[in-house]
Amino acid sequence: MAKKTSSTSYVSASGVSAYLRPSAWALEPEPSTFAPSGRWSNKDMDPVPVHARTWSTWNYVAYWISDAANAAVWELASSMLSIGLSWRQALPAIALGHCIIAIVMVLNGTIGARLHVAFPVLNRSSFGFWFSYFTVVSRVILSLFWFSIQSYTGSECVYQMLKAIWPSLDRLPNHLPASSNITTSGMMCYFLYWLIQFPFMLISPQKIRWLFVAKAAIVPPTWLAMLIWAFVKVPSSKGLFEQHATVKGSDMSWAWLSALNSALGIYSTLAVNIPDFTRYAKNERAQYVQLAIIPVAFTLCGFIGMAVTSAGIVLYGQTLWDPLTLINQWDNRAAAFFASFAFVLTTLGTNISANSMSAANDMTVLFPRYINIRRGQVLCALIGGWALCPWEILASATGFLTFINGYTVFLGPFAGIMVTDYWLIHKCHVDVPAMYRPHGRYRYTYGFNWRAVLAILCSVPPLFPGWINSININIQAGRAVNLFDFAWLFGCRPSFQFTVASTVYAVTSLLFPAKETYIPEAILADDVASQATETDVEDEKKSIQDEVNEVLA
Repeated sequence: MAKKTSSTSYVSASGVSAYLRPSAWALEPEPSTFAPSGRWSNKDMDPVPVHARTWSTWNYVAYWISDAANAAVWELASSMLSIGLSWRQALPAIALGHCIIAIVMVLNGTIGARLHVAFPVLNRSSFGFWFSYFTVVSRVILSLFWFSIQSYTGSECVYQMLKAIWPSLDRLPNHLPASSNITTSGMMCYFLYWLIQFPFMLISPQKIRWLFVAKAAIVPPTWLAMLIWAFVKVPSSKGLFEQHATVKGSDMSWAWLSALNSALGIYSTLAVNIPDFTRYAKNERAQYVQLAIIPVAFTLCGFIGMAVTSAGIVLYGQTLWDPLTLINQWDNRAAAFFASFAFVLTTLGTNISANSMSAANDMTVLFPRYINIRRGQVLCALIGGWALCPWEILASATGFLTFINGYTVFLGPFAGIMVTDYWLIHKCHVDVPAMYRPHGRYRYTYGFNWRAVLAILCSVPPLFPGWINSININIQAGRAVNLFDFAWLFGCRPSFQFTVASTVYAVTSLLFPAKETYIPEAILADDVASQATETDVEDEKKSIQDEVNEVLA
């Protein structure tokens, strides 16, 4: 009997050991892989095949209507009132900011829709094969932290939903120490939100579009209902239209520029990685609608946020720029429940589109042999959802949160370099298969495009003094603070009116062209055979030999 038990234990232990080996988690290689080997790509990294291009114009309309109606956009608009601007000044800042973002979205989005390649692979053509990993790692870090923080926001929505059903929830005994920075009820709501959100992260990018359709059908009517409530409770003559600016002169100018930069920055991440979604477009025309729907949807949603916030000032005597704090004041439990449910849905959809899906695409590039989009989203849910402990960040690390928010100064140059490289420098003539080869035409100098490196060095460091001052106000930065206030605009301005990063990249690329990257016409994924050939094997051997030679040199 003892021997049998020992044998069983040995088999069990060996089974667990085999399961923990990295080889057990390696993805099944796909015959359509464009890279020399599975070391550099997998099915989710490859260009999207024709049958998987399912996003239509209406899907992009639903996507942006649903994304515009989220808590962050509401808070952005209403917080502009708290810094002293009136709605008459804040609304144009929101409209102009999103008109600029829409242009960048379409310029970068067209690249994804035309080439059917995700951002982490696409940017190799402008940054160089190895330097592109800097942009990928930067975005992974941002996505994980914002996924964590947005998940906590979602848990606050769940709290308001449960409180509408169970009013005594706020009196639930707390069994967690004060040092944990979260209560028992808060942890319960966070866990519930995480459970609600997790299944949606397992849906493929081709099918997740239906979540945005449902979100677009449910959330905007809820916001309109809140707008009607605001105007019924507080007539316009006493609320929004009677609200005036409290800042004047140069202070108003800088406040307006800061508001404009906030409008630009709120979706600066997606302006860079929009190819992650437009790669699934049925054709490149399907995503052109972004040019109109983005400024219209975000401006209307911003107006609603300001109108309801203004009503809250009259009704409750304070600026409740957080919509959940406003909902917490309501006596109507049914209204509170349905409004909170809408915010749960909108937070969930935005967190997946802007954060978890982005992180997953990046992880597939960092570890293509082991991670696909689904596994990447699971890792994002675990790392961002639990390992980062958002309640700790929000409660005791405001300086770090400001650091993460300021880290978006890199995103403007990223977007500018990508747009300039594709449209102006290479005039749309790029080699898609070469993007998957470490020793292909986009290797540049040891995998680094020094022109992109120089563009970032010229555009980002001037903003460091203002960034540091935003983290610690005791460190004086003088007028550099004002420069940081419109950092995104300083980093990249679309409509070919490029500034700093775009200009530096364009000038250096034209004066010192990387001739090996210029081709007479684009080489697309649809133009090449889908099956790997013997040439791939030879390329892989050459790749390994070249790496050895570089080390020896």
